[in-house]
Amino acid sequence: MESPRPADGLQQRPQQLKVGYDYVHSLIDDHSRLAYSEILPDEKGHTCAGFLERAIAYFAAHGITRIERLMTDNAWAYRYSLREPCATHGITQKFIKPHCPWQNGKVERLNRTLTTEWAYRQVSTTNDERAAALAPWLKHYNNERRHSALGGEPPISRLLPT
Repeated sequence: MESPRPADGLQQRPQQLKVGYDYVHSLIDDHSRLAYSEILPDEKGHTCAGFLERAIAYFAAHGITRIERLMTDNAWAYRYSLREPCATHGITQKFIKPHCPWQNGKVERLNRTLTTEWAYRQVSTTNDERAAALAPWLKHYNNERRHSALGGEPPISRLLPT
């Protein structure tokens, strides 16, 4: 069903068409700035816990075998669902103060970079096409992209060869 066109000539979306969301979950190492991200369908507790387990494995594969602390915001899914995986891996959970995202500045900066350099830099004709571009972009971010906070080096330069 086609909606009537507004006066400016743009096509309106039918009201029954729902536009979905993807949730990009990210974790970044404080020292190296090595980043791990996944696109997931929600922010529910079991989704976040599974993401953390996969992120831990990713960091271990890159030589980061001990995670001391995990800093997150105060969302329910982070506060409660990550208790078990954190305890299992000996990770201390830390929470930023409510309404103070700058306390988690490294991941907030990564989110901004994801937005400008991956999500909206190129036009994607489908969501699947955009999603498929995340892994190559993260590889570039971690292995080639220069970071001013790292003296112009990429995050991988701060890690020992595995």
